[in-house]
Parts: sequence; C-alpha cells; structure tokens
Amino acid sequence: MQNTHSSQLVQRSLQSVWHPCTQMQHHETVPLVAVKRGQGAWLYDVDNRRYLDAVSSWWVNLFGHTNPRINAALKDQLDTLEHAMLAGFTHEPVVELSEKLSALTEGVLGHCFYASDGASAVEIALKMSFHSWRNQGLLRKQEFVCLKGGYHGETVGALAVTDVAVFRDAYDALLKSTHCIMSPDARLAFDGETAEDQARRAAHELELLLQERADHISAVIVEPLVQCASGMAMHSPLYLQRVRALCDQHNVHMIADEIAVGCGRTGTFFACEQAKIWPDFVCLSKGISGGYLPLSLVMTRDNIYQSFYSDSVARGFLHSHSYTGNPLACRAALATLAIFEEDDVLAQNKLRAQHMTTALTPLAQHPQVKHFRQQGMIWAFDAQVNDPAKAATFARRFSSRALAHELLIRPIGCTVYVMPPYILTHDEMDLLTTRLHTVFEEVIHE
Repeated sequence: MQNTHSSQLVQRSLQSVWHPCTQMQHHETVPLVAVKRGQGAWLYDVDNRRYLDAVSSWWVNLFGHTNPRINAALKDQLDTLEHAMLAGFTHEPVVELSEKLSALTEGVLGHCFYASDGASAVEIALKMSFHSWRNQGLLRKQEFVCLKGGYHGETVGALAVTDVAVFRDAYDALLKSTHCIMSPDARLAFDGETAEDQARRAAHELELLLQERADHISAVIVEPLVQCASGMAMHSPLYLQRVRALCDQHNVHMIADEIAVGCGRTGTFFACEQAKIWPDFVCLSKGISGGYLPLSLVMTRDNIYQSFYSDSVARGFLHSHSYTGNPLACRAALATLAIFEEDDVLAQNKLRAQHMTTALTPLAQHPQVKHFRQQGMIWAFDAQVNDPAKAATFARRFSSRALAHELLIRPIGCTVYVMPPYILTHDEMDLLTTRLHTVFEEVIHE
C-alpha cells in the first residue's frame, strides 16, 4: 500500500508527466513507483521500499546510483564550467574524453561528434555517411541497410532503420524506405546448426543485396553481438567479421550501434572488439556517462572526417545540438572511464558473470524456459507461454510481481532479461537470481 505522500506524488505525475514507452491508461491499475533516492544497485521509493535495479535503469547506470567517484567529479566540474557552446569553443573535458575514447580504438576511430541521446547519435551517423559519399561525388549512395528485429531509436531517421513493430508501425508513413535483411539471431538457426551457421546465412543475404545495390547503398547499421530491444537476440562475432569484409568489398560504410552494448556490457569495452574489427562509425550513449547525464557521441575514421574538410560550408557536417559536448556530461564520462581502468572492471565482470550464470542454472533448466543465453553482463531467456492472452500481458504481470519481490525488471514481451550494474556483490547476485526464479514460477503458474 502506498502512503499519502506517495499516492499524491503518483497522482501529480499522472496528471502532468507523459511517461515514455508507456500506455498511460495501464497506470490506472498498475501504480507508478515514486522513487526518492538511490544507493549502489538499489532504488528506494518514498515509502523506503527498495528495488534492486536489475536493468541498470534502462541500461545506463553502470556503477550504481550516487557513485562517490562520479559524484566527486561532477561537484568539481560544477565549480569550474557547467556549459559552453562547442561551436567556435572547446574545453578540457570534451578533448580529454575524445582522446581517451580514440585510444580505446587504437586510434582507428579518431574523431568524436557529440550529441545528447542514442537516437541522435544514430541520426548523426546516418547523415554523416550519406553526406560523406555526397562530398566524394557518389550521389546515388542514399540507401541504408538494417536488420530484422533491429532497434536504433525513435526519431524519424533512426526509426527508419528500426524493425520493432510497436515503435515503428504508427509512424511508417513518415519513414524513408530501407533494406531490412535477415537477423543473425542464433535462435533462428535450424536444427543441428550453430550460431555461426546462422551468421553465415544472414551475411549471405547481405552479400546478395550488396552485389545488386552497392552503388546505391550508403551504410549498413548493426547492433554488435546483441539486438537488445527486440528481445536480447544474440549472435556470433562471425557476422560482424563478414559484414566488415562485405562493406570493404563493396565500398559501403559499416555503422556499429553500440549504444546499449558498448561500455563493457558484452564483456569487452566495445562489442566489436570480440570480432577483431572496427566499423566506420561507432554510436555510443547510455552507459558512457555512468547513468548520470544525457550524452551520446559518434566516433569515426579519419578518411570520413577528411571528406568534410574544406573551406566550403556546404561541405561541412551540418548538424548541431545546443548541449553538444556538455562539460558536466563529459566529466561524468571521464569518471566512468576512470573506474573501468582503476577497478579493472572488465576482468571483474568476467568473475561476476561466472557467478551469475552458475546461480541461474536452475532457472535455465526450467521446462518453460527457452533459449537461455548470456553475453557478458547480459542474461536473457524466453518464457514459454502458450495462452495468447497471458502472453500479451506477461511483461506487465512479471514486472509487477518482480517489484513485490524488490526487483526492478522489465521483460520485453515474453523475454526476461537482466542487465545489472557492474557493482553487484555475490549476496546481491544470489538475491537477484533466487528471487527471479521465484517471480518466474509465480507468473508462469498464474
């Protein structure tokens, strides 16, 4: 039961705030959670109930809420410079962040362009690819290739290369036509096949398309290793190797949308590292600022940068955001990168992942669990729900039950996943896995 203050806050929110990714009518029966504070992996509501943030607050909060080191960096930056326009000016945080990120790609992706959110980063990469070809005189290269089940954001350009019906269908008439090809999703492999077999088949479909349309295609956009919003569809690194080779062969750009899967989420800082390739563009957002402030960026190669370098304004990249390269957001990102280095986070995450995967074994073996899968610090499985009516409401019912067991989990359809922050103790991992199993049992038998 909510107390009076909590109930009043929820009612005020329902009257004044239009919540994202939400059918507002559902909150007539499923109340909002009025969050008051956060500490570590936990969120606390105004009634002091706690919830383990098992989805890192939409995959952004890497090192826990109110992290002391990120807090300290922001407090220091507040006394120095809160914001300055990046057109005609620069500042230490944005330069240092760009240099550090470039170094993580061994200098291959040496130029960073900043924005505020993931969809904007995708828009930038698409526009930059198209405009680069145009500056090189290849005016026909105006088409884009995306993957079935792919998600890249909900602005008009990003939505055009997204293939998740719930986001796209209502706005389809506004969107530029794109080529949508087979996903390398390992779950689509035929009986007796491997994830690599499915990757080869999906890459072959891209090869046939490029053989026919390469002169018209600007770029191929992929989510490396995990297509997140369509249900944590995981694929072999072999697919990325084949896409890179095909793009090189046919003179087409490769865009890696690492907004959700970058910053260590798949086990390496960039997911593309596991395929030993670098794309032409990398889009980063979400975890790059540790979950503190809106920040996104596009990293690209020097040859693309040079295609815009001219005394002609028309050949320049014509895109801007008021808060581009915001010093506070950049300091949060620098503090986040410092934690990765100081705490050897990627190595520690391997140990966390081993513990979590072992603890999830009983759930993975449940007869109504299908396709249990793990990639780095992402775990997912598909619930076998045979009743269509129950399947349609599975995510909402599961989320509500999870909250009752102190867990913040938001399934995607009948896919249950956890993407926790990188700070969980063994006790917190055991609590998460045990209660996740309990919630699944309760919901599956409703």
